[in-house]
Amino acid sequence: MEVTKLGVWAATDGFSAAEASAFAKRIETLGYGALWTPEAVGREVFSAAAWLLANTSSLIVASGIANIYARDAFCAAAAQKGLNEQSGGRFLLGLGVSHVPLVRDLRQHEYGKPVTTMRAYLHAMAGAPYKAVPPASPPKTVLAALGPKMLELSAELADGAHPYNTTPEHTRQARTILAADKLLCVEQGAILETDPAQARALGRKFLSIYLGLPNYVNNWRRLGYTETDFAGGGSDRLIDGVLVWGDEKAIRARIDEHWQAGADHVCVQAIGPNGLPDERLLGLLAPGRGGGI
Repeated sequence: MEVTKLGVWAATDGFSAAEASAFAKRIETLGYGALWTPEAVGREVFSAAAWLLANTSSLIVASGIANIYARDAFCAAAAQKGLNEQSGGRFLLGLGVSHVPLVRDLRQHEYGKPVTTMRAYLHAMAGAPYKAVPPASPPKTVLAALGPKMLELSAELADGAHPYNTTPEHTRQARTILAADKLLCVEQGAILETDPAQARALGRKFLSIYLGLPNYVNNWRRLGYTETDFAGGGSDRLIDGVLVWGDEKAIRARIDEHWQAGADHVCVQAIGPNGLPDERLLGLLAPGRGGGI
């Protein structure tokens, strides 16, 4: 599996199955290397990935992320191998511990210590028997990693990390923890809007759910943000730091900051006003269109 420099991160639950497959085909045609899809309260991510893989021919489909509390490690290992064998090695497994409200409150599971729980899960995956035809090459796994301990685990037991809602400074810090041969696949939220008030209003709407999730807030604290930044839906400083808004040039510049900081792959989340991916932006950023992308 060769993960190219630029991909797309998109919440596709707002699409029908037919619309999602058509979207994936458009992303593939635009030349993006990967399409990342989440798992929260919509589609189950492995079955969703199978559908997208079956409807594309070269695009990597990645889970961003598969919740470890949604299935045991035996099942995750089998699904990862099966999807890679079926697709010719085009499924990249992103695993994460999710968040207390989505695990304890919604799923009614006990939320364990994140690093300890993930370590045990990875060991269980590695030891799970698999009697079907295996994929041609060992499949790759990246971890949803924000803090230094989860990044260290990403370097130790996985193929890399998939940070979300972070900054180029976090990318720089993550690269110092990960070995040079480990993947660093960074999500970047982007808004194609040059009016500051409108862009930040959309940014606050987008970040509102994440401001209620301690894993993100704690990471922002580590990056130097304070309680003042979290009040009122997020300060301008927080919005401008975590998200990028403006014209194509401004958005390309932020992507390049991540690359310069050590990212191997940036998956752009094109935030649109209707909750669906902004395909205007994805068209502008399409690989091969210029600007070094």
